[in-house]
Amino acid sequence: MACAFFFDAEPVGEPGVHALDACALCTKPLARDSDIFMYKGDTPFCSDDCRHEQMQLDAACARQAARACTPGTGSGRARRESWEVPVAS
Repeated sequence: MACAFFFDAEPVGEPGVHALDACALCTKPLARDSDIFMYKGDTPFCSDDCRHEQMQLDAACARQAARACTPGTGSGRARRESWEVPVAS
């Protein structure tokens, strides 16, 4: 059951603050008598499934951003193979 103080203490009209009236992913209305699943402190979701999907999306974005920030071009393996010296048998 959702705690009433989440709704009563909610700042109104502040930019960047999520209202607790709809799921942040699917925008399904959140009822005062239903469970609210929170993520990253202040982001409400209607179900554990919606919250988990958002977590997966965030992880994918973080992986993509990490790849974009990697210096050099090509895969690490291709760069590593270009440094290797052939060994005579």
